[in-house]
Amino acid sequence: MIESNKAILEKANAAFAKGDFEGFLSFCSEDTKWKYVGDRILDGKESVRRYIAEMYTELSKFTVENLIAEGDFVTLLGDITLKDEDGNEAQYSVCDVWRFRDGKMAELKAFVIKA
Repeated sequence: MIESNKAILEKANAAFAKGDFEGFLSFCSEDTKWKYVGDRILDGKESVRRYIAEMYTELSKFTVENLIAEGDFVTLLGDITLKDEDGNEAQYSVCDVWRFRDGKMAELKAFVIKA
């Protein structure tokens, strides 16, 4: 039986939460494309790997409120706490829209708003 896209995203997020970034990346396609609306676009797994290494020097606090799956898409609504440039914790609301292809996370459109 083919694993659902929602279950794949849950496993990927579990790896990320433990700091297993390579485990997380194993769920992404090689040509994954991430678009942070109003901020940046990351093309390819290597670009995402560099971004993660830069942004997640410490484990973040991440809460998933809802996962909504439809066809090739899974939408995640939640909150994340990250440290800003001054080392202070900042709270953000997140809406991630993932597109899956062949069981891999192929595209992300992320809306991240400081709470």
